[in-house]
Amino acid sequence: MEWHLAEQPTLECLKSMGYVFVPPTDHPFLRDGDNQVLFRPHLIAAIQRINGVSEADAQAAYADLASVSDNEAWLSILRGNFSRMVQGDATRRTLRVIDFLKPESNIFTVTHQFRVKAEKTRIADVVVHVNGIPLVVIECKSPINAKDKTGEAFEQIKQYEAEIPRLFLSNCFNIVTDGTNCLYGSTGSKAKFWAEWRDPWPRQENNLSEALSKGLWSLLEPSRLLDLIAHFIVFEKTENGTVKKMCRYQQFRAVNKIVERVIENKHRRGLIWHTQGSGKSLTMVFAALKLKTHLTVSSPELTNPNIMVLTDRLDLHGQISGTFAACGLPNPIAVESIANLRALISKGTDGLTVLSTIFKFQGSQEPIPNSKNWIVMVDECHRTQEKDLGAYLRKTMPEARFYGFTGTPIKKNDKDTYANFGVTGEGYLDKYGIDDAVADGATVPIFYTGRRTDWHIDEAKIDILFDQWFADLPDDKLEKVKKRGVTLADLVKHPKRIDLIAYDIWTHFKAYARPDGFKAQIVAIDREAVVLYKRALDGVIADDLMAQGVPEDEANAKAAAMSACVYSASQEDGKPSEDSYIQSVRNDLQAHYLDQQAETIIKQNFGKKGQNPEFLIICDKLLTGFDAPIESVMYLDKPLKEHGLLQAIARTNRVADAQKKNGLIVDYIGVSSHLEEALASYRADDVKNAMRNLDDLRSQLRTAHVAVMAMMKGLKRQNGLSKDGLKAEFDQLVNLIKSEDKWFEFRSKAREFISLYEAVSPDPSILEFTDDLKWVAVFLQYATQVFEKREAFDQQTYSRKIRDMLAQHLDATGLSVTVKIRHITDPDFWEDFEVEGKTEGDLKTAAIRKTTELRKVVTERIAQNQHQYAKFSDRLRELLERLDEAQLSWADKLKIAEELAKDLKSEDDAHKGTGLSAGAYGILKVLHAFGADGGAEDLAIRIEDLYTDEATAPPGWQDKPELRKGLRQKVRGMAHEFKLTNLKVIPEQVEDFALKHFAKV
Repeated sequence: MEWHLAEQPTLECLKSMGYVFVPPTDHPFLRDGDNQVLFRPHLIAAIQRINGVSEADAQAAYADLASVSDNEAWLSILRGNFSRMVQGDATRRTLRVIDFLKPESNIFTVTHQFRVKAEKTRIADVVVHVNGIPLVVIECKSPINAKDKTGEAFEQIKQYEAEIPRLFLSNCFNIVTDGTNCLYGSTGSKAKFWAEWRDPWPRQENNLSEALSKGLWSLLEPSRLLDLIAHFIVFEKTENGTVKKMCRYQQFRAVNKIVERVIENKHRRGLIWHTQGSGKSLTMVFAALKLKTHLTVSSPELTNPNIMVLTDRLDLHGQISGTFAACGLPNPIAVESIANLRALISKGTDGLTVLSTIFKFQGSQEPIPNSKNWIVMVDECHRTQEKDLGAYLRKTMPEARFYGFTGTPIKKNDKDTYANFGVTGEGYLDKYGIDDAVADGATVPIFYTGRRTDWHIDEAKIDILFDQWFADLPDDKLEKVKKRGVTLADLVKHPKRIDLIAYDIWTHFKAYARPDGFKAQIVAIDREAVVLYKRALDGVIADDLMAQGVPEDEANAKAAAMSACVYSASQEDGKPSEDSYIQSVRNDLQAHYLDQQAETIIKQNFGKKGQNPEFLIICDKLLTGFDAPIESVMYLDKPLKEHGLLQAIARTNRVADAQKKNGLIVDYIGVSSHLEEALASYRADDVKNAMRNLDDLRSQLRTAHVAVMAMMKGLKRQNGLSKDGLKAEFDQLVNLIKSEDKWFEFRSKAREFISLYEAVSPDPSILEFTDDLKWVAVFLQYATQVFEKREAFDQQTYSRKIRDMLAQHLDATGLSVTVKIRHITDPDFWEDFEVEGKTEGDLKTAAIRKTTELRKVVTERIAQNQHQYAKFSDRLRELLERLDEAQLSWADKLKIAEELAKDLKSEDDAHKGTGLSAGAYGILKVLHAFGADGGAEDLAIRIEDLYTDEATAPPGWQDKPELRKGLRQKVRGMAHEFKLTNLKVIPEQVEDFALKHFAKV
């Protein structure tokens, strides 16, 4: 299936693009051994051809390159940063391994079944080499869940990266495909970051025959592949280590539009809207990288340009400066003062990369000498046009090119931004809107729900509500408030209202976000409200903990640690007040204030699962530029609109793990009831799905439920059946579905239903679907065994609340026995083989379950010792094929499975009676594979002793390369003494076995 549906079409597609096919039979002639991955003749020829050096110099360069063992170093080499001494030169000479300007000067090859020998030998499906260097691995598996990023293909790539790391030293990125879906991810990337390349710009999608062609052409067409390698991969240094990042299609498209416009030199400006959370800072990095290095483009307009990146906020300046520096861009200079900026840009120097805030142009009106050679990228460009700052910028750099970036759409009436950055009639040079990001999985959708309480505020009745709510306030205070005028904040901060909402927040958070380790922000109306919420939330949580039996002091301490307040300090905070209430608020403002260092630590801890705080209580800070994927819900009690609203809600739209289906805004202030009004200044198309009503999600859940039920039409269900009754229903549905194609369709619709149920939960609207959800989710486990003969992994992606509910359901109904996968070492494993008294349906279920279990066991055993267990591979394949034979009864099929299981068990016990331990017997099987016969038992025992004796293999031997090398040499000596050949391979195979069976901590 995988060959016909995915692997063969992939090879044919690449050959049609000009790739030369290398059959596996050629591998021995091109590689220095099965543990090497470079195609030596191709690389040596390319070095000679591109650099005009001798074959001897090219061979010496190959030897250098073969020893490079760092992925980041390899990317640098690919981009031309490799030099060595060559004949006839007195100094080191740069040697290029790729000719970026002339794609035709390179040899692009594709091969398949690429076997790489390591501790665990693996075979990659498809590998793309350029000039003999493996740059892309393609894993072909059917089917791929493109939405949830789950499935064997992703796991296979992770396994290969861990077990055959040599193949990934020079790797740029990887692809998984099932012949339809085609997703890519950079080396080491987690599955959640893999993506589809949805737009093959500049080609039209309808010019490509189908999805596979679109994906492969977009990523691997030779000139595009070279562009990606040269300009669209970076290594970002983070507090958790170095992360390799590769562009998304909108970043590739926008950057190339900018570069094309610079080269064309007709228009000197452009406006780019890439919605929040879609990687706008990285787009600027990629743009700077291509404008500065332009390896694939030659143009006088790109000769040593100056790049300037401008922001209008210190936090954004720090974020972008940090991103540029972390991604290793050449010499980014972060300007710290107006004087420094003026001195730097007035010299007429070229080739600079400058990072600054717009404010440093304040008052500047004198043009700099070489403004024509400056390319200025302005972040959040609509804000930089305020207070004459845009005018000062243009007076200083009158001939510069200006590219404006924004994370939110430009307002309809914002003529300045369109005039200063846009081209007449163009609108955006590149647009990547809210719906685009959600469709790609670059962000998650944001939903909102309004929570009306007894203390709901109607702004039209502020004075009436004030009189009602504050009737017990002393007359002098009442008069004082009325004299200054009643404000919305007076009502919002009513103590009873705060207490009620704090209780509601904690109740909702416990059911919605906390089970999966997600976190929340509470957005208060002002700094006073921040500390009022802190008090109320601490009290609510402490009471809850005490109700669970936690001692009062411990409960109070735990509650206090769960939330942190982030706000700016005021000089008023330290002043004494005769008003006791004001004084108490000021005391709390001082007590909860975090300086910059403490705030940084709190934000870092907030971003980590399992660490406090779980809530950040804020009013203004962290509503923009704060990136925490772990945040899944925002409790909003502050009136926001326009840009402020779009920025705030986007804190919840970052992608996290599979359990985070969406962001949620819980609205206590009424923003969502006036959403059109709050966003009226934007074009409707630009913001129509900025926040979606939870009613939409409820409607989607209902629709998904109908779709699943439609595929179950004809199934007779009786709620509350016994285990046997439920199993009979499962078998009915299996018979209704019949084909694999129908099964995959059902599975997709069922997953959509479960995913939407999770997203809406704990909303009461889910209750009518709960029984169906339990039935469908368990059926998926059962049917995966029936149709795919493998264990179902769906539950790994379910949220904790769903997993717990299903576990209880399985135990309560007894269905856990039906769907449970047992191991051959489990005594209960053998019960299924009893045929007495079983119906044909029972026998069928048993045969399918046993086949599923045996598939798992055989795979495990072959991984432990292929020389001992490889013979079971063909028998397993035969069993899988015979399950579909109509002429065999299910009892007969079960008998075949039982014979295979018994023989496996016999092989497990084969060492018994031979006088050998299991370990020595396993080594004997390795030796037999290389022709060892009489007397090899003693050799196997000696080798086992070598790896088990602490004198020769002390604890941790497996992690010490030199010690391992010495052990291999001793094995080689023993094998030579025994007159065996293959003295290079035998020690490697023995070590492979030893690593699995004799490793010591």
